[in-house]
Amino acid sequence: MQLLHRPGVRLVLTSGTLLFVELVLLRWIPANVTYIGFFSNFLLMASFLGIGIGILLGRRFANIAWSPFPALLLLVVGLILGAKLDVQLRASDEIFFGLAESHAADVNFAVLPLVFVLVAAVMGALALPLGSLLRAMPPLRAYALDIAGSIAGIALFTGLAVLSSQPPVWFGVLAILLSALALARRLTRFSLINAAFVLATCGLVLGATASGDLWSPYYRITVQRLAGSDTTILVNGIPHQAMHGVRTADAVSEPFYDQIYQWFPGRTFGRALVVGAGSGTDTAYALANKVRAVDAVEIDPRILELGEREHPDHPYSDPRVHEYVDDGRAFLRSSSERYDLIVFALPDSLTLVSTSANVRLESFLFTREAFASARDHLTPDGVFVLYNYYRQPWLLSKITGMLADVFQTKPLVRRYDAAIGSAAVLAASAAVLPVSGQASLASVSEPPQAATDDWPFLYLRDRAIASYYVIALAFVLFVAGLGAVLAARATTVPLAAFSPHFFLLGAAFLLLETRSLTIFSLLFGTTWTVNAMAFAAILTSVLLAIAVNAVTTPPRAILYSGLGVALLSAYLLPPSVLLFDPAWLRYLAAAVIAFAPVFFANLVFTASFKDTKTADMAFASNLIGAMVGGVLEYAALVTGYQALLIVVAAIYAAAYIAGSRVRLFADRRLVAAEPA
Repeated sequence: MQLLHRPGVRLVLTSGTLLFVELVLLRWIPANVTYIGFFSNFLLMASFLGIGIGILLGRRFANIAWSPFPALLLLVVGLILGAKLDVQLRASDEIFFGLAESHAADVNFAVLPLVFVLVAAVMGALALPLGSLLRAMPPLRAYALDIAGSIAGIALFTGLAVLSSQPPVWFGVLAILLSALALARRLTRFSLINAAFVLATCGLVLGATASGDLWSPYYRITVQRLAGSDTTILVNGIPHQAMHGVRTADAVSEPFYDQIYQWFPGRTFGRALVVGAGSGTDTAYALANKVRAVDAVEIDPRILELGEREHPDHPYSDPRVHEYVDDGRAFLRSSSERYDLIVFALPDSLTLVSTSANVRLESFLFTREAFASARDHLTPDGVFVLYNYYRQPWLLSKITGMLADVFQTKPLVRRYDAAIGSAAVLAASAAVLPVSGQASLASVSEPPQAATDDWPFLYLRDRAIASYYVIALAFVLFVAGLGAVLAARATTVPLAAFSPHFFLLGAAFLLLETRSLTIFSLLFGTTWTVNAMAFAAILTSVLLAIAVNAVTTPPRAILYSGLGVALLSAYLLPPSVLLFDPAWLRYLAAAVIAFAPVFFANLVFTASFKDTKTADMAFASNLIGAMVGGVLEYAALVTGYQALLIVVAAIYAAAYIAGSRVRLFADRRLVAAEPA
């Protein structure tokens, strides 16, 4: 028990619990509030802001007997479950798949700001003791322990994800962590009240968890089995897939599954690749049309398992089918096979790749470079097919333009009327495709700008930041500014103690981390395992930087020069030059080129943090800066991700100025800590 009272142990435990709570909220809230899944980076920004303000408030309230965290957590869980919140975006310039399929709530633009404030409040309440713990030991040691706790929290939640555990387990583990924190702070008469709040929260989550739900690394999956109808898979509460039997009447409602075979009635495709194979309907149609071998690629292992068990045609039991749980772009990169037919089978997702980027699971599957990769895997007369509900005419025009550019021929297109927007099948090939009464050559006059690996935004019509993003981001900045001012007044901490140097370091590093995660998703796929690898590389670089600065601290001019060279190298060597095999060599090269700036950035931060006399203020400033970096990340919607390196370099240059004793905007705390 005495071990828990040691500041170092409490710091590790507090940091680990903070990361675990953050990951639980980032995973659980989007599963219950559908469109938060498209804005989950707002939840990450809320977490940064909350922890930063919590550290500031900790100067006055760290030792209060009653922690507000359990009550706030119960409020958030109760509101999410009880109010049935949702976000209904009706935008003509950007597409959010799932909008037409779900009418759970009316238009409610207050949801995102409300959830943002609540998450910030929850994280802030839990972070109250963090500042005093950071001040209780030398800054570099405190930072190392904070990172160790963060790694432990990430590892714990990742382990639960691997086991496909459900929310009651997550909140149960959280209750255990909170009990350990209570013991570390010594029990008070309010401990039983806090315990009651935690138990009530666990009870709400347990009661709301449907017994038949599955949790994949990406979704909350619900299976609807209705008599006389196809089995339907819902993800995060909205319809996502139906297990059509090839010979059933319901299959007629989605005729695009069979369209390619009707276009070529006398042709037998020897080998086919189905990307986005899902629960198996596309594969079943391929088998029914005498395709001799099918490679079925699906990113979600739980959906694939459902298809194995429950699809009425049992396509995955056929010996002609080979299953792969992988990202479609990554599979194309690693495969040397040539196919007579490649099908991109409705691979639209309902979530982002990670909480720190605007890239969706399928974004790198629908770029000009991805279409070229599919073309290169076709036999000389092979056919590339896409079909989906495209919702907006400009999206269909955008895809046809990309296909025409890549294949240098006009693609075939067949349109269908659908309740949720225009559906269509497109086919492209290097060979001449016949035009039948069912199809026409697509018009490609002045299509919207193509999606590329650097600007992977297929569902965005133009390079622009939509008004609803601007309003939401302005709100985030307003809340951040107001929260920092109120926290400073509540704790009588002067705003002069706020560190512009560490604020800028936080903003730049979040942008750099986002760009690095995006590059890793491009190079290795958008699976959750790739994200885990990327985070592991980032955290390892942090620990390595701490170790270097613990032994010796190079002059800051050298550190910033090394960072500048690393940023310039990453800018001059775009990700496309790293698209080579074998995979282990690609990983090594990517780790060096993409993460060299991350390593130098951590050297810069740890060198400054080592010298600060106010570790809590520096850390709080850094986290609030990271939140602002999350706002700046939306510039990629206009510039693409490679250009973010220019913004990163400019912010680090400003951070160097803010940390220099001879400059007007010198960081007072940092300057005071430096030797004369």
